Amino acid sequence: MKTIRRLIHREALGAVTFVTVGFLALFFFFDLVDELRWVGRAGEDGYQLSHALLFVVLSIPSHLYELLPITVLIGTIFVMARLAQSSEFTIMRTSGMGPWRALRTLLTLGGVFVMLTFAVGDYLAPLTDRTAQLIKVRYLGRLTAGATGAWLKERQEDHSFAVNVRALTPNGGMLDVRIFEFDEKGRLASQTRAASGQFGTDGSWTLEKVQRSHFEQQSDKNEARVEHLESPSLQWPTKISADMVAASLLKPDRMATLDLFQFIRHLNANGQSAQKYEIEFWRKVFYPLSCLVMVVLALPFAYLHFRSGGIAGYVFGGVMAGISFFLLNNVFGYAGNLQNWSPWLTAAAPGLIYSLLSLAAFGWLVLRR
Repeated sequence: MKTIRRLIHREALGAVTFVTVGFLALFFFFDLVDELRWVGRAGEDGYQLSHALLFVVLSIPSHLYELLPITVLIGTIFVMARLAQSSEFTIMRTSGMGPWRALRTLLTLGGVFVMLTFAVGDYLAPLTDRTAQLIKVRYLGRLTAGATGAWLKERQEDHSFAVNVRALTPNGGMLDVRIFEFDEKGRLASQTRAASGQFGTDGSWTLEKVQRSHFEQQSDKNEARVEHLESPSLQWPTKISADMVAASLLKPDRMATLDLFQFIRHLNANGQSAQKYEIEFWRKVFYPLSCLVMVVLALPFAYLHFRSGGIAGYVFGGVMAGISFFLLNNVFGYAGNLQNWSPWLTAAAPGLIYSLLSLAAFGWLVLRR
């Protein structure tokens, strides 16, 4: 049985690797074409072709993380169908490989891909994505999210703050910082605007070119007095770190699981909605496990009877199943965020649906036929 297990594992690893390289090459081409529109935008010393190539190369781990469950499904289907077509799997069955032993063999292989997917998605992809963004920030000028930038909230004693950072600079600074302070009754107490800012090592921000408006409510009158101040610099104590600001400007799928968890705790502690980040957190937890679902879904193909040339149709079906899983995963993410569904159920639903399909196909085609 060790020989049979090694044969299946070797063939599946080779097929998955081949399919993965093919998909990555396709995404590399598309990403490079998309990046060419930025080349030369910032002058001769700005974003050049070499920078675009480096940016696209650093984006490969993110694509690898997204594609691994799909390529595992396609590669495993191809191997199982080919073994069935050549009657090799029939020989394996007569040699004592029953359905449950075949399932354990594929689940062992799927466990390897689970660990690989987790390692790529939680360690390699966030690191390379951040490096790629820093390259674009350095040569294009800034990192921003839409027209308003990043919004964060923080509570300090009996006051709360709403903080807006328009963009991050290549040297790790901030541009166009606005801080709105509210008192215990929810009234606007002060508004601070700074042209730029730097993250301090002592848990504070150093704001530059500061314009501050302080609103003082008159106790005996239903009026407020406004005091305007200007200062070349200001130290503002805060627990909002550079990673939290960067997390608000970056997509949540580019963050590591631990960073997402810490950012969610910060949002919940300050009364901000963390639905989108909670869904992404649970998706990062469940997404690597989808590799196990895919290998189970591929096993029934070994029990089909193929005619000459019929294998291509089943491989195409595997491609469609993989694409449908990817689409369903995204649809549930958007729908869960809009409808305020339970984050863990939203993230787990696609995997549960395909698990039921896999077990149904395994039970009907493998155990009953």
